[in-house]
Amino acid sequence: MTTLEQTESNTPVGLSARAAKRIAQIVASEPETPILRVSVDGGGCSGFQYGFNLVSQPEPDDLVIERDGATVVIDPISLQFLGGSEIDFVDDLIGAHFTVQNPNATASCGCGTSFSI
Repeated sequence: MTTLEQTESNTPVGLSARAAKRIAQIVASEPETPILRVSVDGGGCSGFQYGFNLVSQPEPDDLVIERDGATVVIDPISLQFLGGSEIDFVDDLIGAHFTVQNPNATASCGCGTSFSI
């Protein structure tokens, strides 16, 4: 398991302050599952889709990113698709949701939850 503090410049996936704050709020009411797992799965209207799940602990080969009291884990296969990305949280007129700004994606669907490479 590799643990990186968000302040390191070599972190392969970024976590915005807004996302860290929202994750900390969510897990405060979920003491059994204090970690957000971000994954990439096959499916969605563009080929791949992002997954966001709460888990109790990281797997031994997960990348662990910590920022402002929030912990995010990413498995090695998903990390191949997420390298250079930033996880953010948006709260606007169309709703509140996590987003992934992924420089590897060549196309994405209108809702932003699926993408292609």
